[in-house]
Amino acid sequence: MWHKKKFRKLNRAPEHRKALLANLVKELIDHGKVDTTVARAKESARLAERLVTWAKRNDPHARRLAFSVLQDPALTEKLFTELGPKFQGRAGGYTRVVKLPPSRIWSTS
Repeated sequence: MWHKKKFRKLNRAPEHRKALLANLVKELIDHGKVDTTVARAKESARLAERLVTWAKRNDPHARRLAFSVLQDPALTEKLFTELGPKFQGRAGGYTRVVKLPPSRIWSTS
């Protein structure tokens, strides 16, 4: 049973899962949206919410924490200069998961 489980494993080893989520969040910060599966989107949204909350704090420790996830100085700077101030008045709910319609299946005949 999945009672009181904190996160989805996404059928990945821990380091692979961490890298996958970090890459999804990097794309989200860079492009503003990401097309992926619902489970991956929900897990990456959790990480993105945490990063935006750190960006709102805007102190050196928060910058170090965000950089430890993003591993990219340019994206960390964008997070703290653009996204942090943008969501300063909001107390959470910075991301939204929108389900796409089913993809059309092409027939080969």
